[in-house]
Amino acid sequence: MRAAQHRHPTLSRLLPALAAVVMGLCAGPLLAKEVCVTDDADREVCLAQPAQRVLPLSPGATELAFSAGAGDQVIAGVSYSDYPPEARELPSVGSHTRLDMEKLMSMEPDLLIVWATGNPREQTDRLEELGLTLYFTEATNFEQIASNIERLSLLTGTHEAGHKEAKRFRDGIESIRQQYQDADPVPLFYQVWDEPLMTINQHHFIHEVVNLCRGDNVFADLSRRVPRIGKESVLEANPEAIVAGGMGEENRQWLEDWKGFSNLTAVQQGNLFFVPPSIIQRPTTRLLAGAENLCEHLETARERR
Repeated sequence: MRAAQHRHPTLSRLLPALAAVVMGLCAGPLLAKEVCVTDDADREVCLAQPAQRVLPLSPGATELAFSAGAGDQVIAGVSYSDYPPEARELPSVGSHTRLDMEKLMSMEPDLLIVWATGNPREQTDRLEELGLTLYFTEATNFEQIASNIERLSLLTGTHEAGHKEAKRFRDGIESIRQQYQDADPVPLFYQVWDEPLMTINQHHFIHEVVNLCRGDNVFADLSRRVPRIGKESVLEANPEAIVAGGMGEENRQWLEDWKGFSNLTAVQQGNLFFVPPSIIQRPTTRLLAGAENLCEHLETARERR
């Protein structure tokens, strides 16, 4: 029995070396798990391992997380996080304009998806001070939306699903572009808000949707991304179409208000169009549906000439 326990001298010398090689092979993937991306605020965001407790801080950020394939890792949301339908079942940590910090911290997230210009700066600064990992989103064009999905999928370990969805989005945008690229331009005013009256300039992602449909944004050259304007400016620009999202998915009151300005070309031709805000005012893949909706409206305007 004792003879069976004897080790060959050469084998005895090799075992430590073999063990070291095996340990090195096992440790390699563990050390290589750290992933870093650059967010929309030009900050490097690094995680030692894929995020398992993701907390988006805006409805749009929630959609991006699900688009990235990380829906199962999303642990909470904020008010109006209503898409996809599963998001409606998530617990809430307040609204995008006022976060419930105590509840948020109790959720122990390992990745926060922040709306750079929508979440309160003092609160996001505090979250960073507390050691949480923040990824800032602020997409201003189609490519940044697709890229956000890809970057988030890297941080959550769902890169295959994220890259597939990003490609679907890019392909959809290109298909719409080819469909309308030769259409005649339609001068339009896009109304973001009512009181105060607000629109978008050429650096907003909604402007990209307008361009995609061969609309001509009459306020593209204003300096602010979401400028406040007066009704007199709209009357002076005299757009051929007015497009509004309203304060809800079915609320068209803003368009009704414009009917009192009978000198507007848009009113005379009946080109007052409603697009549900959730499909055009969030920088997500649902802009494909928003673009199709808007493009159909502008085709109607062309037919009425």
